[in-house]
Amino acid sequence: MKINISKQQFKFYIQVTLGYLLFWLVVDSANARGSFWSAFFNNVWLVIYLAVINFIFFEYTLPFLRRKRPAILKTLWWLLVVTGLLSLFSFGLYAWRFLGIQLHIYTALIEFKSVEKGTSYIVPHGLLSVFFFGLFKYRYNHLQLKLSAQQLRLEKREAELNYLRSQTNPHFLFNTLNNIYSLARDKSELAPESILRLSGMLRFMLYETGGDFIAIEHEVRIISEYLELEKLRYDDSLRINFNYDIEDMKQAVPPLLLVPLVENAFKHGVSETRDNPSADIHLSVNQRQLVFLVKNSTEESTGEPVVRENIGLSNLRRQLELQYTDYSLNVRQGPAQFTATLKINLASHV
Repeated sequence: MKINISKQQFKFYIQVTLGYLLFWLVVDSANARGSFWSAFFNNVWLVIYLAVINFIFFEYTLPFLRRKRPAILKTLWWLLVVTGLLSLFSFGLYAWRFLGIQLHIYTALIEFKSVEKGTSYIVPHGLLSVFFFGLFKYRYNHLQLKLSAQQLRLEKREAELNYLRSQTNPHFLFNTLNNIYSLARDKSELAPESILRLSGMLRFMLYETGGDFIAIEHEVRIISEYLELEKLRYDDSLRINFNYDIEDMKQAVPPLLLVPLVENAFKHGVSETRDNPSADIHLSVNQRQLVFLVKNSTEESTGEPVVRENIGLSNLRRQLELQYTDYSLNVRQGPAQFTATLKINLASHV
């Protein structure tokens, strides 16, 4: 049988062993049995034996007994193990005590007239150790399960965030390529400039957005680049107003968090507006409170305004849910204007 024990397990058993040793030192001090040092070395000698037996029992014997097997065979194994434990905690522990006496490590504070009386006296010490180690082992396993469950939740959250980003990025680039296609189809002289801007955006998305956070100045830059790219598609009738008030341009935010709202404003609003298309965008970050307001023109509707959320907005909502505990995203469709308001307490990041 190959014994493998992690540093965490080793630390756990050392701590429980020291706790058990301290417990018996207190008991012996209360009963005033011999000097402190004789009681100390006696208990150290016995606890070493008990710690090894309990380690083997909880780390190897119990897992072996829990394996699936026929009920009769399982019962026989349990009887065998219980008998073995009783032997180890009676005759085995008494023999270990006798060995300590012969090595002048253990001081015999009590003399027994027979081996049977000695083993019956010492067996409660061994059985109590099973209860003591078992109680802390149960608590330890419970904490390990909680930590494992928490780690799985974090890994699942990270995987879902990566999936959402993997959807957002191609979606964003696809729409941008459509803009360039319209310029190339019209043989516009602005097509080369748009390709150059797209190249810069691709470079940013490949090399700057791989981590969990980026400085908000980079988010502002990519929004500005996207707006400049959109301007190339329209004549002077398009009105764009983008302003920001940010106290710390190095403030960390998740990459491409704000871009979906800007993209949505053009794909589902400005591009469908025949007269006076416009986009009004304002970003403020003060005292870690982010407010992002995006207003865009839409084609006037005579019926009841209906908000239809596309993949960009739905993905954004899910990303916010996974990353922040204090946020709000409100969208409102007016007769000729669509408004999206995003508020995030950046300090509430999970």
